[in-house]
Amino acid sequence: MVLLTLAGVVSSSMLISCGQTVNVAKDTAVPARKAAEQKTQIYINQVGFLPNDHKVAVISPQQSGAFTVVSQATGQVVLNAKLQSKGIWPLSEENVSIADFSDLSQEGAYRLELADGKASALFSVGSMVYRQIHDASLKAYYFNRASMALSPEFAGPWARSAGHPDTQVNIHVSAASDARPTNTIISAPKGWYDAGDYGKYVVNSGISTYTLLLAYTHFKDFYQKRDGHIPESSDGLPDILNEVMWNLDWLQAMQDPNDGGVYHKLTTLNFAGSVMPENAHEQRYVVQKSTAAALNFAAVMAFASQVYQEFDSVYPGKSAAYKKAALGAWQWAKTHPEILYLQPEDVKTGAYGDKTLADEFAFAAAQLFVLTGDNSYLNEFLLLDQTPQTPSWSQTASLGYFTLLSFAQDLMSAKLYQQLENKLIKQANVMVAQLAESAYEVPLIKSDFVWGSNAVAMNKAMLLLIANQHKPHPEFRHGAVALTDYILGRNPTGYSYVTGFGQLSPMHIHHRQSEADGVVAPVPGFLAGGAQNGWQDQCNYPSKAPAASYIDDFCSYSTNEIAINWNAPLVYVLAALQSQTMPY
Repeated sequence: MVLLTLAGVVSSSMLISCGQTVNVAKDTAVPARKAAEQKTQIYINQVGFLPNDHKVAVISPQQSGAFTVVSQATGQVVLNAKLQSKGIWPLSEENVSIADFSDLSQEGAYRLELADGKASALFSVGSMVYRQIHDASLKAYYFNRASMALSPEFAGPWARSAGHPDTQVNIHVSAASDARPTNTIISAPKGWYDAGDYGKYVVNSGISTYTLLLAYTHFKDFYQKRDGHIPESSDGLPDILNEVMWNLDWLQAMQDPNDGGVYHKLTTLNFAGSVMPENAHEQRYVVQKSTAAALNFAAVMAFASQVYQEFDSVYPGKSAAYKKAALGAWQWAKTHPEILYLQPEDVKTGAYGDKTLADEFAFAAAQLFVLTGDNSYLNEFLLLDQTPQTPSWSQTASLGYFTLLSFAQDLMSAKLYQQLENKLIKQANVMVAQLAESAYEVPLIKSDFVWGSNAVAMNKAMLLLIANQHKPHPEFRHGAVALTDYILGRNPTGYSYVTGFGQLSPMHIHHRQSEADGVVAPVPGFLAGGAQNGWQDQCNYPSKAPAASYIDDFCSYSTNEIAINWNAPLVYVLAALQSQTMPY
């Protein structure tokens, strides 16, 4: 398999995955083009395609006539076909054509060429095209660990000293109780830095941790064979579960043992500057308990108890402790059903505030039903009557559906199971209709272009792939592949949005470690947030069109930040696509 970096074509051994390192090249990236420019562009998945998947590229501006696909190895034309005019995609304000080369299934490296001589980025067709990018996107969590040093053995050029031990964390006044008054010191080490900053947030950890656990349970064979090259490798636990456990250990410490409530976040009062973790020394606090935090915590701990029971001989007592924590948090949430997070005046870090909690109650109820078999949890889920939607940190109803459809078929009637399945399929069909209406042949609409639009794309892809597991339909997988193509280069910016992968990928992500570490290349495997035209950061953007409004600049935290909840569905989708090919 051939992968690409900003330095050009390199062997896959130069990229970090299972402990190897990315070629640290000079920054040769060019800015994304302005919408008004008319120079011919070929937007294509720059990493590659599985042999039997749908394969298309977008040509902008619209062209007619023929295109060819040329073998990199022989220089010979292996496919000749006609471009298809698709019209205007309002989200990028482009008039485009599509080059469909789905008939190409022979493994190899290729370029797509137009009649005017314009050639695409080099891409691969092969049975393993997603393996390394999957491994890197999962290892990104290791690079974002708090409370530990990253050694050169495991981190290569991105090695760093330990930061944020979080063993001397203060109780903020908003979180104070009789048992734990203001400025009581607690210990809450480990966990993942949430995004480009150094905060740790329970709500966002909820969907992130859940999605990784779901990936493991859906693709166990794939993960049994993956060596993540992390310090815990070879301990008898699949490395994805080792990584998740680093975060679970922190989450456990965020629960008040006196009442079962869960603190919303652990942060400084203000965001740190662009410094390495070991140079950020401001006092850290746990801030306010919230119902949303308790419910996300309950759901994740219940799922963790279910998953880690299989490994009780390796880590005795973990599963039981997770179950106890889940039940305690659920009881607190039922007693305090409307404790919304309200940002204290002296706290300026991310809020993750959510005013609608029915979906979180449904998520937790579904997970506790699977764990305990107690029908009261299922009844609660049904009474809440939530509709599956594209998952996000603030919209978790679909996660409850994923859980019930994956693990509860034997715990409910066939009729009820069918009803739940039909609701998920209905939502997948909405996305199929969006795919059919898109000139870019991608199921994205205007409302998807929010902060973290690439996470929206990957969560849509995940939903489509889960629907396909239950009611196989070619268009479900087609839509998921199209969304994967989108984040890997078939988009109006021309960027492959995953650091370290593609001919043009982000070099200046909004990620403090990547900015401050003195290494030219950013930490690999991170999914940049993606185009959207909210312009919350006041940077200068090349276009107001939602799908073209992106810059590769540290300034752009609204389009170029990274986050754990953006990488999680990327991990799931790449595992789903890659796991269908054998051997691993």
